[in-house]
Amino acid sequence: MPNTSTPLSTSAQRRRFAIINGDDFGFSRGVNQAIIQAHEQGVLTSTSLMVTGDAAEEAIALARNHPNLAIGLHLVLVCGRSVLPPEQIPHLVDSKGNFPDSALQAGLRYQFQSAVYEELRQEIRAQLEKFRDSGLPLSHLDGHLHLHTHPMILRILVELAQEFDIRVIRLPSEELGINLKFDSRELVTKLVWAAVFGRLRRYGEDLLISHDIKFADKVYGLLQTGNMTEEYLLGLIPQIQADLVEIYSHPAVFNPGDVELAALLSEQVREVLNVNGFELTNYHHRNIDSPKPL
Repeated sequence: MPNTSTPLSTSAQRRRFAIINGDDFGFSRGVNQAIIQAHEQGVLTSTSLMVTGDAAEEAIALARNHPNLAIGLHLVLVCGRSVLPPEQIPHLVDSKGNFPDSALQAGLRYQFQSAVYEELRQEIRAQLEKFRDSGLPLSHLDGHLHLHTHPMILRILVELAQEFDIRVIRLPSEELGINLKFDSRELVTKLVWAAVFGRLRRYGEDLLISHDIKFADKVYGLLQTGNMTEEYLLGLIPQIQADLVEIYSHPAVFNPGDVELAALLSEQVREVLNVNGFELTNYHHRNIDSPKPL
């Protein structure tokens, strides 16, 4: 179990907080539109920006007009483009600046190629600098396909945390049994993910605790990626025991993200959060010692 002084846990007076995050802000105009709609009309309180996404500049402009929407960095080291030119990071990207499309391939490359570490450090720094250049306050950090939890990458983030004011990093953590209770499809994949990310969570907890970087008690979305539907959330939320949770999804105005957008716009989802005592907040607005829910 993590040291409760480091995770964003509530005190003896039980207050419960839910951060509802939309990933891939800046990926496309359709994703941007969905995230803003879910924030204005639904329960979404937070989002994570892909600084090299096709619609990143539009996303930054939208963020400036929505100050209550917390913006984190969605670090891209797989299935996306780099900030730095290919000739500067030849072991990370192809000649067009694209990372591998496979998280497994990328993870193994980053682990076992000796030339990779310094290139990773340079690219991670470049993405943090590009986010900082936007002028937006950094709410939190997470990563595309959760590659940021790779031990080598997480260590680099910890080394850069003070310079770039990284206060919160996502560590996926959810109960396999609860997920399977409501959706038992893709069982083998879920078993593998639960095992792999369970170990990465334990490694990440120790590392972040030792550097006073915060993380949520539970983070839901990994085992149900692409299927965070209204029905699923209505089943999940009453089962949650933790007092500070992040629930993330990938809303978009097009299929399949439109199903997840509908869930974030659902009045029933808002009501079940309320009935179960959750106050909507985000990492930017919530002071560790003095919670400030939205």
